[in-house]
Amino acid sequence: MTDIDTRTLEREMKKGSAELIILSIVESRARHGYEISKLIETRSQGQLKFHVASLYPLLYRLEERQWLQGRWVEKAGQRRRRFYSLTPEGRRVLARQRETWETFVQSMRLITSSSHA
Repeated sequence: MTDIDTRTLEREMKKGSAELIILSIVESRARHGYEISKLIETRSQGQLKFHVASLYPLLYRLEERQWLQGRWVEKAGQRRRRFYSLTPEGRRVLARQRETWETFVQSMRLITSSSHA
């Protein structure tokens, strides 16, 4: 596989798991976009980065689907920020996506295991 193929595969994998990643990040508490972006980068040890240009449209889409609920928060001396939290439907979707992802990863491990050589 060439570097170009590898980058394409990585980009497609990121796209396919973006919803799961975002929903997981806001599961424990409401977070604003910049914090979500930084947590993704930190938790993935720098392997995944979501740039603002791709993150905010995704947040808006998840809000339109009613998986996330956004609310504006203003604090003295800070600019206004939109905090996103999971809705009850978002929690159900997250649980289903986790199951699907875990099944997929388990299947990939079975298929790609070197013990089948």
